[in-house]
Amino acid sequence: MTLEVDWLGQVDYLPTFAAMQRLTQGRTADSADLLWLCEHPPVYTQGLAGRAGHVLAPGAIPVVQTDRGGQVTYHGPGQVVAYPLIDLKRAGYYVKEYVYRIEESVIRTLAHFGVTGHRVGGAPGIYVRLDDPFSHAALTGPAHPADPFRGLGKIAALGIKISRHCTYHGVAFNVEMDLEPFARIDPCGYAGLTTVDLSTIGVQTSWDEAARVLAAKLAVYLAP
Repeated sequence: MTLEVDWLGQVDYLPTFAAMQRLTQGRTADSADLLWLCEHPPVYTQGLAGRAGHVLAPGAIPVVQTDRGGQVTYHGPGQVVAYPLIDLKRAGYYVKEYVYRIEESVIRTLAHFGVTGHRVGGAPGIYVRLDDPFSHAALTGPAHPADPFRGLGKIAALGIKISRHCTYHGVAFNVEMDLEPFARIDPCGYAGLTTVDLSTIGVQTSWDEAARVLAAKLAVYLAP
């Protein structure tokens, strides 16, 4: 089944979260697979296993409890948020592969802009080399035992929920943001983890262009 893309624009987080839940609860075997693309006003979202201690100094930015996996992250203007709403049973693959396919979509999106994205074992999301984001060299050797993210910055965060084989929540891809709010949390539960966006690593593009490329890659890599 074709992935139908809906462009939501800038929308508040809580109503979007509630709409994802309602849609997923009402899905049938004939329901279309959807991809929602949006950005949110500033908000911190906390995963099911999220620890309050990872929220250091939220200030006036609201903290919202969600039912996705993972720890705390930040959403704000200049970030492409993609919510795939698909039936994994119909797609024919399992959760681990679903995560891999989302990450691959981000890696291919970065490649479109000349950037090499990397996975870090046990830490979902996509990372780039801080010293040379455009290097095509693979990460080699074991991660530093005290700092698996040494030399890396996180450019995309992933958090998902599966209900009755159907997905919601998704991936947040940083394009051109105010990154300061990330310093007020332990991003994804990792103290001191550097967060970057395309702009800070030297790629100038628009939100619309980055969203268009990511949507196209997701449509390809999430297909059955």
